[in-house]
Amino acid sequence: MIKKVVLSFPVDATDRSLMYDLVKRYDIRINILKAEIEAGKSGKLLVELEADELLLEQGLVFLTDNGVTVSPLASKISYDESRCINCGNCASACFSHALTIGEPDWKLKFNPEKCIVCKLCLKSCPLKLFRIEFSE
Repeated sequence: MIKKVVLSFPVDATDRSLMYDLVKRYDIRINILKAEIEAGKSGKLLVELEADELLLEQGLVFLTDNGVTVSPLASKISYDESRCINCGNCASACFSHALTIGEPDWKLKFNPEKCIVCKLCLKSCPLKLFRIEFSE
């Protein structure tokens, strides 16, 4: 199973080897897509986690028990679909193909599982419809 999540670390968790524990104890493969973390300060990691479903859930509980907030990526990224004019600017800027537009209806579609929070959609949308809640 593969899951993309945003991990929010409190100050007291940034100096512990929690990611190492995920690998060793729960056999979770970690792909760090974005990091904003520094020892002695709170921080966030956007990660793709891969493991057996049971081990992955146990690993996420371990993080939560250690003060880390685990949020699904989809809850961190949004756009105002009602105001979207389906111009395709964001889709053409999105190299991860999380944003697509095409036949048969030519409507913008967003797949948060493919998103890597590169923020190119923020810059390319002429109506500024995208919001990303990854940074403090």
